[in-house]
Amino acid sequence: MTGGPLVLIEPYADRLGGHHQRTLVALAQARPGSLVIAPNGIARDAVTALREAGARLVTAPTGRLATVLLAASRLAAGLSTIGQRVFCSRRWPRRLRRLPHQVTLVARCLTEASVLRTARHLEPGAEAVVILTASEALHGAAALLGGQPHLRFVHEQFTTEDAAVRLLGRLARRGEGRTVAVYPTQAVADQFATAFPELPGVVRAFAVDDGRRLTDAEREGGRAAFNIPAAEAVVCLMGGWWPYKDIATVHAALTRLTEPLHLVVTGQPLDTAVLERWRDLPNLHLHLVVGPVAESVLRLVYGAADAALVARHPGVGKESGLVMDAARLGVPLIVSDHDPHLTARLREQPWALTFPVGDPDSLADALHAVIRQPPARPGPEAPGLLGMWTATEQADFLTRTFASLRTKESRC
Repeated sequence: MTGGPLVLIEPYADRLGGHHQRTLVALAQARPGSLVIAPNGIARDAVTALREAGARLVTAPTGRLATVLLAASRLAAGLSTIGQRVFCSRRWPRRLRRLPHQVTLVARCLTEASVLRTARHLEPGAEAVVILTASEALHGAAALLGGQPHLRFVHEQFTTEDAAVRLLGRLARRGEGRTVAVYPTQAVADQFATAFPELPGVVRAFAVDDGRRLTDAEREGGRAAFNIPAAEAVVCLMGGWWPYKDIATVHAALTRLTEPLHLVVTGQPLDTAVLERWRDLPNLHLHLVVGPVAESVLRLVYGAADAALVARHPGVGKESGLVMDAARLGVPLIVSDHDPHLTARLREQPWALTFPVGDPDSLADALHAVIRQPPARPGPEAPGLLGMWTATEQADFLTRTFASLRTKESRC
Protein backbone atom coordinates (compact mmCIF):
# COMPACT_ATOMS: atom_id res chain seq x y z
CA MET A 1 0.00 0.00 0.00
CA THR A 2 1.22 3.48 -0.83
CA GLY A 3 -0.69 5.33 1.82
CA GLY A 4 -2.55 7.52 -0.68
CA PRO A 5 -6.33 7.78 -0.93
CA LEU A 6 -8.65 5.42 -2.74
CA VAL A 7 -9.56 6.90 -6.15
CA LEU A 8 -13.12 6.07 -7.19
CA ILE A 9 -14.20 6.92 -10.74
CA GLU A 10 -17.95 6.76 -11.51
CA PRO A 11 -19.28 8.10 -14.82
CA TYR A 12 -22.86 7.42 -13.62
CA ALA A 13 -22.61 9.36 -10.36
CA ASP A 14 -25.07 11.91 -11.74
CA ARG A 15 -27.90 9.35 -11.74
CA LEU A 16 -30.32 9.32 -8.83
CA GLY A 17 -30.37 6.25 -6.60
CA GLY A 18 -29.51 2.81 -7.87
CA HIS A 19 -26.72 0.31 -7.88
CA HIS A 20 -23.81 2.48 -9.01
CA GLN A 21 -24.30 5.50 -6.79
CA ARG A 22 -24.96 3.44 -3.66
CA THR A 23 -21.72 1.46 -4.04
CA LEU A 24 -19.74 4.64 -4.69
CA VAL A 25 -21.00 6.23 -1.49
CA ALA A 26 -20.46 3.09 0.59
CA LEU A 27 -16.84 2.71 -0.57
CA ALA A 28 -16.12 6.39 0.10
CA GLN A 29 -17.56 6.00 3.59
CA ALA A 30 -15.35 2.96 4.17
CA ARG A 31 -12.26 4.94 3.08
CA PRO A 32 -12.59 8.52 4.41
CA GLY A 33 -10.64 10.97 2.32
CA SER A 34 -11.21 9.12 -0.97
CA LEU A 35 -10.89 11.00 -4.24
CA VAL A 36 -14.13 10.72 -6.25
CA ILE A 37 -13.95 11.62 -9.95
CA ALA A 38 -17.28 11.96 -11.76
CA PRO A 39 -16.91 13.41 -15.28
CA ASN A 40 -20.68 13.79 -15.72
CA GLY A 41 -21.36 15.36 -12.32
CA ILE A 42 -22.77 13.99 -9.08
CA ALA A 43 -26.39 13.78 -7.95
CA ARG A 44 -27.24 16.07 -5.03
CA ASP A 45 -28.03 13.25 -2.58
CA ALA A 46 -24.69 11.61 -3.31
CA VAL A 47 -22.81 14.91 -2.94
CA THR A 48 -24.11 15.30 0.61
CA ALA A 49 -23.20 11.73 1.60
CA LEU A 50 -19.76 11.93 -0.03
CA ARG A 51 -18.91 15.21 1.68
CA GLU A 52 -19.98 13.77 5.02
CA ALA A 53 -17.54 10.92 4.35
CA GLY A 54 -14.75 13.44 3.79
CA ALA A 55 -14.37 12.60 0.11
CA ARG A 56 -12.73 15.01 -2.29
CA LEU A 57 -15.02 15.55 -5.29
CA VAL A 58 -13.77 16.29 -8.80
CA THR A 59 -16.11 16.78 -11.76
CA ALA A 60 -13.79 18.52 -14.24
CA PRO A 61 -10.56 17.33 -15.88
CA THR A 62 -7.22 18.40 -14.46
CA GLY A 63 -4.36 19.02 -16.88
CA ARG A 64 -4.26 19.92 -20.56
CA LEU A 65 -4.28 16.36 -21.94
CA ALA A 66 -7.17 15.30 -19.70
CA THR A 67 -9.13 18.33 -20.90
CA VAL A 68 -8.44 17.55 -24.56
CA LEU A 69 -9.41 13.89 -24.11
CA LEU A 70 -12.71 14.79 -22.46
CA ALA A 71 -13.51 17.34 -25.17
CA ALA A 72 -12.81 14.70 -27.83
CA SER A 73 -15.02 12.26 -25.94
CA ARG A 74 -17.94 14.66 -25.89
CA LEU A 75 -17.52 15.42 -29.57
CA ALA A 76 -17.58 11.69 -30.34
CA ALA A 77 -20.61 11.18 -28.11
CA GLY A 78 -22.44 13.97 -29.96
CA LEU A 79 -21.61 12.40 -33.33
CA SER A 80 -22.87 9.06 -32.01
CA THR A 81 -26.17 10.59 -30.94
CA ILE A 82 -26.67 12.16 -34.37
CA GLY A 83 -25.74 8.90 -36.06
CA GLN A 84 -28.21 6.89 -34.00
CA ARG A 85 -30.98 9.23 -35.10
CA VAL A 86 -29.97 9.15 -38.75
CA PHE A 87 -29.43 5.38 -38.99
CA CYS A 88 -32.21 4.19 -36.66
CA SER A 89 -34.35 2.82 -39.50
CA ARG A 90 -33.90 -0.83 -40.46
CA ARG A 91 -33.78 0.21 -44.09
CA TRP A 92 -30.11 1.06 -43.50
CA PRO A 93 -27.54 -1.77 -43.68
CA ARG A 94 -26.72 -3.30 -40.29
CA ARG A 95 -23.13 -2.07 -40.56
CA LEU A 96 -24.32 1.55 -40.72
CA ARG A 97 -26.84 1.05 -37.89
CA ARG A 98 -24.03 -0.26 -35.69
CA LEU A 99 -21.56 2.51 -36.58
CA PRO A 100 -22.86 5.08 -34.03
CA HIS A 101 -22.58 2.50 -31.25
CA GLN A 102 -18.95 1.90 -32.23
CA VAL A 103 -18.36 5.64 -31.91
CA THR A 104 -19.93 5.44 -28.44
CA LEU A 105 -17.30 2.86 -27.44
CA VAL A 106 -14.57 5.26 -28.57
CA ALA A 107 -16.23 8.13 -26.66
CA ARG A 108 -16.38 6.09 -23.46
CA CYS A 109 -12.72 5.11 -23.86
CA LEU A 110 -11.72 8.77 -24.23
CA THR A 111 -13.72 9.70 -21.12
CA GLU A 112 -11.97 6.97 -19.15
CA ALA A 113 -8.59 8.14 -20.40
CA SER A 114 -9.40 11.69 -19.31
CA VAL A 115 -10.41 10.71 -15.78
CA LEU A 116 -7.41 8.40 -15.46
CA ARG A 117 -5.14 11.31 -16.45
CA THR A 118 -6.86 13.43 -13.83
CA ALA A 119 -6.35 10.72 -11.21
CA ARG A 120 -2.68 10.41 -12.12
CA HIS A 121 -2.23 14.18 -11.88
CA LEU A 122 -4.03 14.60 -8.55
CA GLU A 123 -3.03 11.40 -6.74
CA PRO A 124 0.04 9.71 -8.24
CA GLY A 125 0.45 7.63 -5.06
CA ALA A 126 -3.14 6.40 -4.83
CA GLU A 127 -3.95 3.35 -2.74
CA ALA A 128 -6.02 2.10 -5.67
CA VAL A 129 -7.59 3.57 -8.81
CA VAL A 130 -10.93 2.02 -9.73
CA ILE A 131 -13.42 2.74 -12.52
CA LEU A 132 -16.66 1.55 -10.95
CA THR A 133 -18.62 1.49 -14.22
CA ALA A 134 -16.23 0.86 -17.09
CA SER A 135 -16.75 0.41 -20.81
CA GLU A 136 -16.89 -3.11 -22.21
CA ALA A 137 -14.29 -2.32 -24.88
CA LEU A 138 -10.89 -0.70 -25.52
CA HIS A 139 -9.56 -1.59 -22.07
CA GLY A 140 -5.92 -1.34 -23.11
CA ALA A 141 -6.45 1.91 -24.99
CA ALA A 142 -7.99 3.54 -21.90
CA ALA A 143 -5.00 2.45 -19.79
CA LEU A 144 -2.43 3.66 -22.31
CA LEU A 145 -4.10 6.98 -23.08
CA GLY A 146 -4.81 7.54 -19.39
CA GLY A 147 -1.25 6.68 -18.38
CA GLN A 148 -2.61 5.08 -15.22
CA PRO A 149 -2.84 1.43 -14.11
CA HIS A 150 -6.32 0.76 -12.76
CA LEU A 151 -9.06 -1.69 -11.91
CA ARG A 152 -12.27 -1.59 -13.95
CA PHE A 153 -15.67 -3.06 -13.12
CA VAL A 154 -17.15 -4.34 -16.38
CA HIS A 155 -20.84 -4.98 -15.74
CA GLU A 156 -22.14 -6.15 -19.10
CA GLN A 157 -21.68 -6.04 -22.85
CA PHE A 158 -23.99 -3.47 -24.43
CA THR A 159 -22.40 -3.86 -27.84
CA THR A 160 -19.51 -5.78 -29.40
CA GLU A 161 -16.53 -4.39 -31.25
CA ASP A 162 -16.66 -4.18 -35.03
CA ALA A 163 -13.58 -4.27 -37.24
CA ALA A 164 -12.39 -0.67 -36.76
CA VAL A 165 -12.72 -0.75 -32.97
CA ARG A 166 -11.11 -4.21 -32.82
CA LEU A 167 -8.16 -2.78 -34.71
CA LEU A 168 -7.81 0.04 -32.18
CA GLY A 169 -7.96 -2.56 -29.42
CA ARG A 170 -5.22 -4.65 -31.00
CA LEU A 171 -2.97 -1.60 -31.43
CA ALA A 172 -3.33 -0.88 -27.69
CA ARG A 173 -3.25 -4.49 -26.48
CA ARG A 174 -0.12 -4.01 -24.41
CA GLY A 175 -2.17 -1.67 -22.23
CA GLU A 176 -4.35 -4.58 -21.11
CA GLY A 177 -1.53 -5.62 -18.79
CA ARG A 178 -1.96 -2.31 -16.94
CA THR A 179 -5.51 -3.05 -15.86
CA VAL A 180 -7.56 -5.76 -14.19
CA ALA A 181 -11.18 -6.28 -15.18
CA VAL A 182 -13.50 -7.03 -12.26
CA TYR A 183 -16.59 -8.97 -13.36
CA PRO A 184 -19.57 -8.99 -10.98
CA THR A 185 -20.70 -12.48 -12.05
CA GLN A 186 -19.11 -15.61 -13.49
CA ALA A 187 -21.45 -15.41 -16.49
CA VAL A 188 -20.07 -12.00 -17.43
CA ALA A 189 -16.50 -13.21 -16.87
CA ASP A 190 -17.07 -16.18 -19.18
CA GLN A 191 -18.47 -13.90 -21.87
CA PHE A 192 -15.50 -11.54 -21.80
CA ALA A 193 -12.88 -14.29 -21.50
CA THR A 194 -13.73 -15.23 -25.08
CA ALA A 195 -13.68 -11.68 -26.39
CA PHE A 196 -10.55 -10.55 -24.45
CA PRO A 197 -8.44 -13.63 -23.64
CA GLU A 198 -5.38 -11.56 -22.65
CA LEU A 199 -7.20 -9.15 -20.32
CA PRO A 200 -6.53 -10.05 -16.64
CA GLY A 201 -9.79 -10.49 -14.77
CA VAL A 202 -11.33 -11.54 -11.47
CA VAL A 203 -14.91 -12.22 -10.36
CA ARG A 204 -16.25 -10.13 -7.49
CA ALA A 205 -19.77 -8.89 -6.71
CA PHE A 206 -20.09 -5.15 -7.29
CA ALA A 207 -22.84 -4.37 -4.77
CA VAL A 208 -21.74 -3.99 -1.16
CA ASP A 209 -23.61 -4.62 2.05
CA ASP A 210 -23.93 -1.36 3.92
CA GLY A 211 -25.66 -3.07 6.87
CA ARG A 212 -28.69 -0.76 6.61
CA ARG A 213 -31.54 -3.25 6.68
CA LEU A 214 -35.07 -1.93 6.59
CA THR A 215 -36.47 -1.00 9.98
CA ASP A 216 -39.99 -1.67 11.25
CA ALA A 217 -40.60 2.07 11.06
CA GLU A 218 -39.66 2.12 7.36
CA ARG A 219 -41.97 -0.80 6.66
CA GLU A 220 -44.83 0.95 8.40
CA GLY A 221 -43.92 4.19 6.65
CA GLY A 222 -43.91 2.47 3.27
CA ARG A 223 -47.40 1.10 3.79
CA ALA A 224 -48.61 4.48 5.00
CA ALA A 225 -47.04 6.29 2.02
CA PHE A 226 -49.10 4.19 -0.41
CA ASN A 227 -52.15 3.91 1.86
CA ILE A 228 -51.95 0.10 1.90
CA PRO A 229 -53.39 -1.77 4.91
CA ALA A 230 -50.90 -3.97 6.76
CA ALA A 231 -52.85 -7.16 6.03
CA GLU A 232 -52.89 -6.76 2.22
CA ALA A 233 -50.22 -8.25 -0.04
CA VAL A 234 -47.74 -6.00 -1.86
CA VAL A 235 -45.12 -6.78 -4.52
CA CYS A 236 -42.72 -4.17 -5.90
CA LEU A 237 -41.35 -4.00 -9.45
CA MET A 238 -38.28 -1.80 -9.41
CA GLY A 239 -36.08 -0.16 -12.01
CA GLY A 240 -36.49 0.87 -15.62
CA TRP A 241 -38.01 -1.52 -18.14
CA TRP A 242 -34.86 -2.25 -20.11
CA PRO A 243 -34.78 -4.85 -22.94
CA TYR A 244 -33.32 -7.57 -20.69
CA LYS A 245 -36.37 -7.38 -18.38
CA ASP A 246 -39.25 -9.72 -19.20
CA ILE A 247 -42.22 -7.39 -18.78
CA ALA A 248 -44.32 -9.47 -21.18
CA THR A 249 -44.25 -12.44 -18.79
CA VAL A 250 -45.05 -10.15 -15.85
CA HIS A 251 -48.03 -8.76 -17.77
CA ALA A 252 -49.33 -12.21 -18.64
CA ALA A 253 -49.00 -13.36 -15.03
CA LEU A 254 -50.86 -10.31 -13.69
CA THR A 255 -53.80 -11.03 -15.99
CA ARG A 256 -54.03 -14.47 -14.34
CA LEU A 257 -54.47 -13.12 -10.79
CA THR A 258 -57.59 -14.40 -9.03
CA GLU A 259 -56.91 -12.67 -5.71
CA PRO A 260 -56.17 -9.00 -4.90
CA LEU A 261 -52.58 -7.77 -5.04
CA HIS A 262 -50.95 -4.35 -4.69
CA LEU A 263 -48.12 -3.71 -7.17
CA VAL A 264 -45.76 -0.76 -6.61
CA VAL A 265 -43.87 0.16 -9.79
CA THR A 266 -40.99 2.60 -9.89
CA GLY A 267 -38.22 3.36 -12.34
CA GLN A 268 -37.47 4.87 -15.72
CA PRO A 269 -38.17 4.21 -18.56
CA LEU A 270 -41.63 2.65 -18.18
CA ASP A 271 -44.22 1.69 -20.79
CA THR A 272 -47.27 3.85 -20.10
CA ALA A 273 -49.49 1.78 -22.39
CA VAL A 274 -48.74 -1.36 -20.37
CA LEU A 275 -49.33 0.49 -17.12
CA GLU A 276 -52.73 1.66 -18.33
CA ARG A 277 -53.70 -1.93 -19.06
CA TRP A 278 -52.59 -2.91 -15.58
CA ARG A 279 -54.80 -0.24 -14.05
CA ASP A 280 -57.80 -1.99 -15.60
CA LEU A 281 -57.02 -5.46 -14.20
CA PRO A 282 -59.71 -6.44 -11.66
CA ASN A 283 -57.44 -7.95 -8.99
CA LEU A 284 -54.53 -5.54 -9.26
CA HIS A 285 -54.08 -2.27 -7.35
CA LEU A 286 -51.34 -0.33 -9.13
CA HIS A 287 -49.18 2.26 -7.36
CA LEU A 288 -46.77 4.22 -9.55
CA VAL A 289 -43.67 6.15 -8.50
CA VAL A 290 -42.14 7.83 -11.54
CA GLY A 291 -38.36 7.49 -11.43
CA PRO A 292 -35.57 8.06 -11.04
CA VAL A 293 -35.99 8.55 -7.31
CA ALA A 294 -33.76 9.14 -4.32
CA GLU A 295 -32.53 6.37 -2.03
CA SER A 296 -34.95 7.40 0.72
CA VAL A 297 -37.91 6.83 -1.64
CA LEU A 298 -36.54 3.49 -2.80
CA ARG A 299 -36.38 2.35 0.82
CA LEU A 300 -40.03 3.31 1.29
CA VAL A 301 -41.02 1.25 -1.75
CA TYR A 302 -39.05 -1.77 -0.58
CA GLY A 303 -40.40 -1.23 2.92
CA ALA A 304 -43.98 -1.48 1.69
CA ALA A 305 -43.35 -4.75 -0.15
CA ASP A 306 -43.87 -8.34 0.93
CA ALA A 307 -41.63 -9.33 -1.99
CA ALA A 308 -39.64 -7.81 -4.84
CA LEU A 309 -40.21 -9.16 -8.35
CA VAL A 310 -37.27 -9.68 -10.75
CA ALA A 311 -38.08 -11.11 -14.19
CA ARG A 312 -35.43 -11.31 -16.90
CA HIS A 313 -35.00 -12.97 -20.24
CA PRO A 314 -33.01 -16.23 -20.43
CA GLY A 315 -29.24 -15.91 -20.59
CA VAL A 316 -28.98 -12.52 -18.84
CA GLY A 317 -26.10 -13.11 -16.48
CA LYS A 318 -25.14 -9.65 -15.26
CA GLU A 319 -25.45 -8.81 -11.57
CA SER A 320 -28.94 -7.76 -10.54
CA GLY A 321 -28.87 -4.71 -8.31
CA LEU A 322 -32.49 -5.47 -7.42
CA VAL A 323 -31.64 -8.96 -6.15
CA MET A 324 -28.72 -7.54 -4.16
CA ASP A 325 -30.93 -4.77 -2.76
CA ALA A 326 -33.51 -7.29 -1.59
CA ALA A 327 -30.87 -9.36 0.16
CA ARG A 328 -29.20 -6.46 1.95
CA LEU A 329 -32.48 -4.75 2.91
CA GLY A 330 -34.25 -7.92 4.03
CA VAL A 331 -36.97 -8.17 1.36
CA PRO A 332 -38.16 -11.57 0.02
CA LEU A 333 -37.74 -12.27 -3.70
CA ILE A 334 -39.75 -13.60 -6.61
CA VAL A 335 -37.12 -14.16 -9.31
CA SER A 336 -36.92 -15.89 -12.69
CA ASP A 337 -34.36 -18.64 -13.21
CA HIS A 338 -32.63 -16.70 -16.00
CA ASP A 339 -29.18 -17.15 -14.43
CA PRO A 340 -28.24 -20.70 -13.33
CA HIS A 341 -25.52 -19.41 -10.96
CA LEU A 342 -28.01 -17.13 -9.18
CA THR A 343 -30.70 -19.81 -9.10
CA ALA A 344 -28.27 -22.26 -7.48
CA ARG A 345 -27.49 -19.77 -4.73
CA LEU A 346 -31.17 -19.11 -4.05
CA ARG A 347 -32.24 -22.74 -4.10
CA GLU A 348 -33.99 -23.84 -0.88
CA GLN A 349 -33.92 -20.34 0.59
CA PRO A 350 -37.32 -19.73 2.24
CA TRP A 351 -37.24 -16.04 1.28
CA ALA A 352 -36.75 -16.65 -2.46
CA LEU A 353 -39.45 -17.96 -4.81
CA THR A 354 -38.09 -18.85 -8.24
CA PHE A 355 -40.09 -19.47 -11.39
CA PRO A 356 -39.14 -20.76 -14.86
CA VAL A 357 -38.12 -17.91 -17.13
CA GLY A 358 -40.88 -16.86 -19.51
CA ASP A 359 -43.55 -18.91 -17.69
CA PRO A 360 -46.48 -16.65 -16.68
CA ASP A 361 -48.46 -19.50 -15.07
CA SER A 362 -45.60 -20.26 -12.66
CA LEU A 363 -45.13 -16.57 -11.92
CA ALA A 364 -48.86 -16.23 -11.20
CA ASP A 365 -48.58 -19.19 -8.81
CA ALA A 366 -45.70 -17.45 -7.02
CA LEU A 367 -47.70 -14.22 -6.74
CA HIS A 368 -50.66 -16.12 -5.29
CA ALA A 369 -48.30 -17.78 -2.80
CA VAL A 370 -47.18 -14.34 -1.60
CA ILE A 371 -50.80 -13.15 -1.38
CA ARG A 372 -51.78 -16.11 0.80
CA GLN A 373 -48.66 -16.23 2.98
CA PRO A 374 -45.83 -13.67 2.67
CA PRO A 375 -42.41 -15.38 2.65
CA ALA A 376 -40.00 -15.13 5.55
CA ARG A 377 -37.64 -12.17 5.33
CA PRO A 378 -33.96 -12.75 4.46
CA GLY A 379 -31.70 -12.82 7.48
CA PRO A 380 -28.43 -10.89 7.88
CA GLU A 381 -26.58 -13.80 6.26
CA ALA A 382 -28.38 -13.29 2.92
CA PRO A 383 -25.90 -10.77 1.39
CA GLY A 384 -23.00 -13.14 2.00
CA LEU A 385 -24.96 -15.97 0.40
CA LEU A 386 -25.06 -13.93 -2.82
CA GLY A 387 -21.36 -13.11 -2.68
CA MET A 388 -21.82 -9.59 -1.33
CA TRP A 389 -19.13 -8.11 0.92
CA THR A 390 -19.14 -5.18 3.28
CA ALA A 391 -17.82 -1.88 1.96
CA THR A 392 -14.70 -2.21 4.10
CA GLU A 393 -14.02 -5.70 2.78
CA GLN A 394 -14.57 -4.50 -0.78
CA ALA A 395 -12.19 -1.57 -0.34
CA ASP A 396 -9.55 -3.92 1.10
CA PHE A 397 -9.97 -6.25 -1.88
CA LEU A 398 -9.58 -3.39 -4.35
CA THR A 399 -6.46 -2.18 -2.58
CA ARG A 400 -4.87 -5.65 -2.57
CA THR A 401 -5.70 -6.25 -6.22
CA PHE A 402 -4.32 -2.87 -7.26
CA ALA A 403 -1.14 -3.47 -5.28
CA SER A 404 -0.61 -6.77 -7.11
CA LEU A 405 -1.16 -4.98 -10.43
CA ARG A 406 1.41 -2.33 -9.52
CA THR A 407 3.90 -5.05 -8.47
CA LYS A 408 3.39 -6.90 -11.75
CA GLU A 409 3.83 -3.70 -13.73
CA SER A 410 7.07 -2.78 -11.96
CA ARG A 411 8.53 -6.19 -12.90
CA CYS A 412 7.76 -5.73 -16.60
